[in-house]
Amino acid sequence: MGRVAYARIAPNEDLVTGVEKLCLAEGFRNAFVRGALGSLVDGCLGTLDGQCVEIKGPAIEVVSLAGEVRSTADGSLSAALTGVVADTQGNVYGGPFIAGANPICMTFEVTLEEWLPEG
Repeated sequence: MGRVAYARIAPNEDLVTGVEKLCLAEGFRNAFVRGALGSLVDGCLGTLDGQCVEIKGPAIEVVSLAGEVRSTADGSLSAALTGVVADTQGNVYGGPFIAGANPICMTFEVTLEEWLPEG
């Protein structure tokens, strides 16, 4: 394991791409999500059949977030994030976050730990 970074993602930025940008800013080529706190304007989680469950907000609370960021063959970064969210009526949903469809509501804090592969 390597360095640890605690950072904030700004309002209206996408959760998945925001985590990728944070890794780029910190110089992390690979990282694990170690913690998070925040809410989304709206949420979109993937399903087993390849569809998307849309959760209408505003203020969809992220109850838990896990995942990793890996460098790809072309040098870009790709985040795979899964989690649990709750809407304003208390309904709970879980699954992978769809990139480009989960805008941050006010702010979102995330803790990332760099992963240094052997080799």
